[in-house]
Amino acid sequence: MGNDSGQVTRRSVLAAGAAMTPHKADATAPHLPTPEILKTYIGFGDKASGGAGDMASLAWMEGQLQAFGYQTRRQAIDVPFFTARSTRLRSEIFDLKLEPQAQVMTTGAGGLTAPLARLDGFPKPGAIVVAALPYRRWSSASSPEILAAGRAAVSARASGLILVTTGPTGEALALNVPAERRLFELPTAVLAPAAARPVLDAATRGDTATLIVDGDAGRRPAFNLIGRLDRGAAKTLILSTPRSGWYGCGGERGPGVVVWLRLAQWAVSALPGFNIVLISASGHEYDNHGAHAFLKTEAPKPGETALWVHLGANVAARDWREAAMGMLSPLPSADPQRILMGSTEFVPMLGTVFAGEPGLEAPLAAGAAAAGELDEIFKAGYTRAFGVFGAHRFHHARSDDARCVEPALIDRLVPKFKAAIRAALA
Repeated sequence: MGNDSGQVTRRSVLAAGAAMTPHKADATAPHLPTPEILKTYIGFGDKASGGAGDMASLAWMEGQLQAFGYQTRRQAIDVPFFTARSTRLRSEIFDLKLEPQAQVMTTGAGGLTAPLARLDGFPKPGAIVVAALPYRRWSSASSPEILAAGRAAVSARASGLILVTTGPTGEALALNVPAERRLFELPTAVLAPAAARPVLDAATRGDTATLIVDGDAGRRPAFNLIGRLDRGAAKTLILSTPRSGWYGCGGERGPGVVVWLRLAQWAVSALPGFNIVLISASGHEYDNHGAHAFLKTEAPKPGETALWVHLGANVAARDWREAAMGMLSPLPSADPQRILMGSTEFVPMLGTVFAGEPGLEAPLAAGAAAAGELDEIFKAGYTRAFGVFGAHRFHHARSDDARCVEPALIDRLVPKFKAAIRAALA
């Protein structure tokens, strides 16, 4: 988010919403090796919705679907963006880089200068409040603890808010937010827990500091990628994966993109009795904004859908040995903090198919634990669905890069997803 300057124009929204591009179905198109897919997707850089990396990923994935024989269409959505010039916290004893927290309220180039105060220290009006969050793999600003911190800061009439996202990597983590409103009406930024000690000490003393959140904020178009193979069948298979995210999204999105492309190519010849609809949504970091748009106007109706399979975050990211916060060493196994969830009728089958896969071997029935786009799918009335979501150790961190994926961990899941789809459609 902070360094994303990729732009598309309003005119391009109209052009991209044009009629679908038809292609002849071809399941024999070249099969890209998993390392090449990962290298390409991760190599596009930050995936902020509507930015350069997201748009490059869109064009590349669209080309893959067309090579498989799908008709493709881009569905336009409208998303916030922020291009940072400077996001820092400065005092006489430190000068630290922060991550701007969406939706961004700027301070201007000069920033705002005020006493620091800890949230748990009864801050006085006008203070820059520092809130140290408990240890977690943070993902959303709508988490109860973060909402409580923001509301308390606003209630105390704070001039700014700094969140410390305590977690495995010791990094500042970007947090998902709604697309249409700002959660907290004050400049807010995120501080890496690894750098937080001098700030917390300064806040305890009430030292004066300057918070700078300077840059260009606004809205821009982004696009869902939709692929269709309409055979005139009575029922449709839907395959979905989000495409966007705050940073490089290597482990968060890369494995899901690989599996989605593999299943998309396979389904052309393997499932001739079904229509196929593919959706790769942008707007994920804005509370599933792209998925909402697809469900509202483009998705087949629940009664027309034989099965919906969703590939969310952490489908197969690498696990890490954690000696202490920020002291991680890679493991050859998959991070088990991933949930396989499905309609109740599918749970026994999913448990059998994914037996032995850490985190996936104990599937859950659809319910309150659902998150991300899969939650939206169930709430929209799709009673025949399953999918994966989770948060690996580098979730929403800038360092979620190629180190966070291992191709073999992804490839071993592809035949299992195929088996589960066949069983669910039988």
